[in-house]
Amino acid sequence: MGEPLKTLEVVSVNISEEKGTVKVPVSEIELYDQGVKGDAHAGSWHRQVSLLARESIAQAEAAAGEKFPDGTFAENITTAGIEIHKTNILDRFENDTVALEVTQIGKKCHAKCAIGRKVGNCIMPLEGIFARVTGAGVLKPGDRLEYHPKIFRSKIITLSDRASAGTYEDQSGPEIEKECTAWAEKNRLNVRFDSAIIPDDREVFENELKASLSGQYDMLFTTGSTGIGARDIAPETIAGFLEKEIPGIMEMIRSKYGAEKPNAFLSRSICGTTGKTLVFALPGSPKAVREYLEEIRKVLFHMILMVHGINAH
Repeated sequence: MGEPLKTLEVVSVNISEEKGTVKVPVSEIELYDQGVKGDAHAGSWHRQVSLLARESIAQAEAAAGEKFPDGTFAENITTAGIEIHKTNILDRFENDTVALEVTQIGKKCHAKCAIGRKVGNCIMPLEGIFARVTGAGVLKPGDRLEYHPKIFRSKIITLSDRASAGTYEDQSGPEIEKECTAWAEKNRLNVRFDSAIIPDDREVFENELKASLSGQYDMLFTTGSTGIGARDIAPETIAGFLEKEIPGIMEMIRSKYGAEKPNAFLSRSICGTTGKTLVFALPGSPKAVREYLEEIRKVLFHMILMVHGINAH
């Protein structure tokens, strides 16, 4: 059995008609596809609803030596029970009525806003979170929301005639998992991996791609079969499945390593997107995997935001 679901309690629901001002507690709020009806922050963007934990407010009260009413820090929903600033993007809070998806942790502080002038040190930029509405309905004090952490599912496909036949131990596939796990831990993301080892056969690879790109994976990595040999078929096969190709990343990596070792220019690695799945075709050696992922990891978090429609510029 898995761990029991964590839940938070809705302590207060609050609205304001102007941005940058404290919000006023109300008896209930109506969530719709733009956020909170009647609230200044509603709109077609990723920060529709703001949440702040009563635990964070209590610490601010202790430091300031005064009480802060719910809504003081411009949060739409005052919560209790979970350190919500330790959640992460695409985590969900939901019950039978409403659903929210986390889109941002903290924000840039506007020191001259009404809240900053009123309380001096606003905790929203550090411990507040923002979400968008994925399930419309009414929310009121006393309601409870279940917390569902996002699990980023990743598939690793190794293309190798020898490894698939058992005459060679796959090393690049495990290297991808190792590097991506380290990146995920650094970014506090939950990631799970599935893997497959197949021969350099186009029909077999196409069938594996069809199954892997049906929507259940957030990231798909392939390794091997990116060269110019007769059996190297990964780039052209993957290209037929991509909706958007992202040439800049692989071009930059080839340029970086090709300047010192020209053989790097012979790699035909590509990347792109299919639906909300990020697809990366990497070379077939552990060293090349490390080099490619060193650069990919610099933009990977932002890529995830982009494919999920989160404009964090």
